[in-house]
Amino acid sequence: MASETDTSAGGGEKPPTCLTRRDFLLSGSGAATTIMLASLPGFARAQEPLALRVAAYPRKRLGRISRLQLNQPVEFHYPYEHAHCRSFIVKLGVPAGAGVGPEQDVVAFNALCTHQGGLLSGMYLQEGAFRLAGPCPIHLSTFDLTRHGLIVAGHATQSLPQVLLETDGDAVYATGMMGLVYGFSSNLPRDWKEGG
Repeated sequence: MASETDTSAGGGEKPPTCLTRRDFLLSGSGAATTIMLASLPGFARAQEPLALRVAAYPRKRLGRISRLQLNQPVEFHYPYEHAHCRSFIVKLGVPAGAGVGPEQDVVAFNALCTHQGGLLSGMYLQEGAFRLAGPCPIHLSTFDLTRHGLIVAGHATQSLPQVLLETDGDAVYATGMMGLVYGFSSNLPRDWKEGG
């Protein structure tokens, strides 16, 4: 008499499918991981499509391009009147990343070093083809203003936050920030926490 698992007797029956220990452990760990992830706070929200959040910066008129003097920074506050929002606009005389104006050479940056917040006002340098902010009076960080404020020397690990500019004829406006201002967790006050 042939058993249920014996197919040699010509019964044509297939043996019952058995899980190997390996398959059992793999399927069991997969199920446990799924249950664990589903129980984490926020997991269900993470499965929803993400919506892009665009920051709404104020549009602030800074002046006229024709009134800017070559290599003479002009200070202003942006995005708000706050000690950490000191910024400067400068006509470099050479094309620059995100530069505006007929020669793409007008740029603006926050005036605080990204390392420890050293003030870079009055620290503009023109060295040959280079246009630099720095060295910072605290740890000598220096930033290349023609390349989006890229750090070129010193202890800073982030580029100098660049103020985004727009022109309307000869008028120049600040319209946003590229990078985080030193000392803030957000550049916009509505996102600031207590003590922000």
